[in-house]
Amino acid sequence: MQSLTRLGDDLNFASSIIDQVDSITLPRFQSQDLTIRTKPDNTEVTDADVAAEQRIRSMLGRSRSRDAILGEEEGETGSSSRRWIIDPIDGTRNFMRGVPVWATLLALEEEGEIVMGIVSAPALHRRWWAGKGLGAFTGRSWANAKQIHVSDVRNVSDASLSYSSMDGWAARGQLRGFLRLAQESWRTRAYGDFWSYMLVAEGAVDMACEPELELYDMAALVPIVTEAGGTFTSVSGEPGPWGGNAVATNGHLHDEALKILNSISDGEGTARA
Repeated sequence: MQSLTRLGDDLNFASSIIDQVDSITLPRFQSQDLTIRTKPDNTEVTDADVAAEQRIRSMLGRSRSRDAILGEEEGETGSSSRRWIIDPIDGTRNFMRGVPVWATLLALEEEGEIVMGIVSAPALHRRWWAGKGLGAFTGRSWANAKQIHVSDVRNVSDASLSYSSMDGWAARGQLRGFLRLAQESWRTRAYGDFWSYMLVAEGAVDMACEPELELYDMAALVPIVTEAGGTFTSVSGEPGPWGGNAVATNGHLHDEALKILNSISDGEGTARA
């Protein structure tokens, strides 16, 4: 594990990268000449996604040339115990439609652990970041940063749940489990994407879950949630962003949320492993 001083340096460097990326993505938001194409996996990518990832890779190449990189648009390059993980625009469809809930996600993995994450949502004028052992923060800049913490809600019946879509739960055979969690919660809202998890970290929402995610969708979110005092696992309870899906809570609610999600399947009515 790197020292806290080195991690702080990485966070400062990541912030300088994100400053430049915001200057690329925000002017393209709601642009009339946005270029959009469909990738082989039937997801969309815009010229802003591509330009953002290219800028991040360029800056990493100059200052962190020994580190590996995994990006949504250009895949994996390099081999190192240190790996930067990029989602140039999380919420591309929002970006395309003029919805301001989208963000650039940048994380640092070291020896198999995500040790740093930064999330920038320039159309919302918000940024969040965290480093392992350093806490989680939000603010427009380092100078006016505020440390954030999860809520203290102890029961699902008193909790607010945020989610994305329901299609993936049906594909997993867990739609009934998800609906049970939603029904047992005090309040549900579909904030979606990175926004759900940042609200968990801030204590505005108590639980968030999604059934189908890639590593680059989750990596930057994990340290922000956990350094704020929360818990981030897969639906099966695997810690971190490695399980292909996510459940994030304030920690108090985690076991109960996982139990409800896995309590009934769409087919046999039995729990999924």
